[in-house]
Amino acid sequence: MDRTEAPPGPGDTESPRTPPPAPVHPRRIPLWIKIPGVLLALVAALLLGTRLFLIPGLGGLFGTETKDRTGPAVLKSLQDMSDYEAAAGNFQVVVDLEKDAKFLPDALRGTRTLYVGAGTVGASVALGRLGKGDVTVNEDRTAAVIRLPHATLGKPALDPDRSYAVSKQRGLLDRLGDFFSDNPNDERAVNQLAAQRIGEAAKESELLARAEKNTTSMLQGLLRSLGFKDITVTYR
Repeated sequence: MDRTEAPPGPGDTESPRTPPPAPVHPRRIPLWIKIPGVLLALVAALLLGTRLFLIPGLGGLFGTETKDRTGPAVLKSLQDMSDYEAAAGNFQVVVDLEKDAKFLPDALRGTRTLYVGAGTVGASVALGRLGKGDVTVNEDRTAAVIRLPHATLGKPALDPDRSYAVSKQRGLLDRLGDFFSDNPNDERAVNQLAAQRIGEAAKESELLARAEKNTTSMLQGLLRSLGFKDITVTYR
């Protein structure tokens, strides 16, 4: 039996049907916003992980253990020394090395390192280069004249115990590159520059004159102990 609806009465009102709501699509985030956001989140996670090691009480939980597995040193060669190292100078230099990238701000790409380099430079006289005519002795063996080559400077030797980095500023891209690099704390550039500056300072110092003076005093004292009275040392 068909069921039919009764027509509305005089007092009844028919409510209009409301249309279904339109589907709401999520708003897409542009790609140029997503990539910087992911990078910032990664940097924040790295910085947060680093700060966890600095929290008191967590050092023992996240601390590191050092194990020395270095093998014994191997002798490669032997060399006879014929130079008399007569003097050595201690030097210290403050290196301020900055590397900037073109068309990029320093906060994004660039480094600046403040480094204190300390090292020594030796000055020696090559006594092994004496020839037959460089030493003259009289018949009584009481007087001697010695002609020596001028003193020369050795290579600067940096002291790792007295050299240290005061500060190192790096851009965001450089920090990320150091994180994924095999050698993030590479300081060869500042070490080379510090050695170069120390070598230049040694040339301008009195180190060579001091070395020749000390060599003269050493030879005079040695020959006087052998009976020589008049000893003359010159430098050619």
